[in-house]
Amino acid sequence: MKYLCIDYGARRVGVAVSDAEGGIAFPRAVLANTDALIGEIAAVVTRERVEKIIIGDTRAVGGGANPVTHEAEAFARDLGNVTAVPVEMMWEAWSSIEASRYAPEGKGHDDSSAAAVILQRYLDMRGNTVQ
Repeated sequence: MKYLCIDYGARRVGVAVSDAEGGIAFPRAVLANTDALIGEIAAVVTRERVEKIIIGDTRAVGGGANPVTHEAEAFARDLGNVTAVPVEMMWEAWSSIEASRYAPEGKGHDDSSAAAVILQRYLDMRGNTVQ
């Protein structure tokens, strides 16, 4: 099963996809969060033959909403309606910090790497492995 993951942000959105077997996550793109975003991601879903979409749950560690939580949840609903692909939220805490560990010196992280971290966690938690 092929997955797509989104690290949703108010200005930028990181996108990652899995391999066809759903075992390994790969950073794919960083997109501007504009009115065209759902269409751009829907095109990736179609092109990549994605069967499930994972969106990082932006809630704080304690479960409280932050400034983009409600926007991200609305985006998840809209994307599911447009693509007709199941959408699931996955806790994303510390994904940006983890992604920055793998970035070249002084580069920080990029949002597609954070999306790949979230997706890999999701795949690992479900026991998806590469044979």
